[in-house]
Amino acid sequence: MLQHWTRKFRCAIRGVRWGVDKQSSFLVHLPAAAAVVLAAAVLGVAAWEWCVLLLSIAIVVAAELFNTAIEGLVRRLHPERHPEIGRVLDISAGAVLVTALGAAAVGLIVLGGALLRSA
Repeated sequence: MLQHWTRKFRCAIRGVRWGVDKQSSFLVHLPAAAAVVLAAAVLGVAAWEWCVLLLSIAIVVAAELFNTAIEGLVRRLHPERHPEIGRVLDISAGAVLVTALGAAAVGLIVLGGALLRSA
């Protein structure tokens, strides 16, 4: 049983590594996430604010990984261009955009509030 779960975690970690290595969007998401974590630490945000910030970061990363998986699957199963396939890929990318904009709003609210309190 433990070996079964160990294998599942190894596969999941390999998937995260592959997604981060292959998706150039992580060159934006990861530095932004690091900047938010650093700012939150410097500003001394409350525990609940940490939870909201980290959850927002996790949602964006997960959305990007789902998008990467969908892109890879679609390109493998249907390598030629097709308008409907293009729409599916655009929708998937749109989901990442929505989560990133939401996370940015959360970051502005939480970090902006912390900055105002510290001033």
